[in-house]
Amino acid sequence: MEKDNLVDLAVKYFEKIDAGDPSYLDLFSEDIDFFFPKFGQVKGKDALVEFGNRIGSSLSSIWHDIDGFQITTAGNKVIVEGQEGGVMSDGTSWPDNNVSIGRFCSVFEFSGNLISRMYVYVDPDFPSRDLERISVLSEGSNA
Repeated sequence: MEKDNLVDLAVKYFEKIDAGDPSYLDLFSEDIDFFFPKFGQVKGKDALVEFGNRIGSSLSSIWHDIDGFQITTAGNKVIVEGQEGGVMSDGTSWPDNNVSIGRFCSVFEFSGNLISRMYVYVDPDFPSRDLERISVLSEGSNA
């Protein structure tokens, strides 16, 4: 597939996730290799659905700044750097733009026109509640 088509498919994933459209699963191969911090590395659509259920139970909404994405391609890979935010199920909005600024990086690998590998690199402490680590890491900084 042409790289523009792969980029379009990666962007379509974020559009579907933001809209709460479960057809995002149609973008993935049956044996998807998926990684998300604190969830781990898993294989298969069933595991991806499990991840969606778990993260979905903690979020009321999520958005991605699609217009602000920095996208890099390499062969059958699309790397997306961007910013995200949303509302936790308890009503807490994130990012807080103090400690958390909602930065993420997702690496997509394609087999044909399906996502066969997706690794997400993000701090899953969306609302900045890991105070012990925050206090250590922000000590002496402007955070």
